[in-house]
Amino acid sequence: MILGTDQFRSIYVVGDIHGCCRGLEGLVEYLQPTSSDLFITLGDYIDRGEDSRGVIDLLLELSKTTNWIGIRGNHEQMMLNVLGGLMKPKPWLDYGGKETLRSYGATNANNFLPAKHLDFLNSLEDFVETEDFFLTHASYDPALPFEQQPPQLLRWQHLHDEIPQPHHSGKTVIVGHTPSRNGEVLDLGHLVCLDTYCHGGGWLSVMELRSRAVWQFSQWGKRRNSNGFLVS
Repeated sequence: MILGTDQFRSIYVVGDIHGCCRGLEGLVEYLQPTSSDLFITLGDYIDRGEDSRGVIDLLLELSKTTNWIGIRGNHEQMMLNVLGGLMKPKPWLDYGGKETLRSYGATNANNFLPAKHLDFLNSLEDFVETEDFFLTHASYDPALPFEQQPPQLLRWQHLHDEIPQPHHSGKTVIVGHTPSRNGEVLDLGHLVCLDTYCHGGGWLSVMELRSRAVWQFSQWGKRRNSNGFLVS
């Protein structure tokens, strides 16, 4: 199903947040999204940063005031797999889950998640398709229709391993997942990656799809200007 977007004033897309709640707060405060806007987040809300719980709480509040759509990342998938008994906790905990547990004040991975946060995780989408764009967490197969994309590609495939060719539909693909440790958005024309390593000292990036304008915020919520300096 293609999501029509003509009714929206702006279409904002946010890269990997990874527990950087203050960065997300700064982004939301600056953009002031409303019910006239579409606000899409590309996944990996949790792990590694210091306040995963706060990120989910903020997105739940945002969903009440704007048209928010959340995509599921591999980190949300891991946590759901642990909670559902499909994998042992240790791989997730070693991959950033310890920081998530700490944000919930929990000491183990058993039944620590509030019901509304579990509902949040279960509500996340594999992808969003619009008239001109395909948005997912990680990557895609350029030869397959969007609805036939393997979950492994959508959630786990790194662009470091392979840069896919343009999709046969001609639509531009927007992803996160593969961190640009230099803090710069990777824009290949047919493919844009918005993971700019916020939790590791980079930036939390947001793009307005129609204009391709990009704003970036530090993990502490300060905006980066065109010269690379932080501004209030």
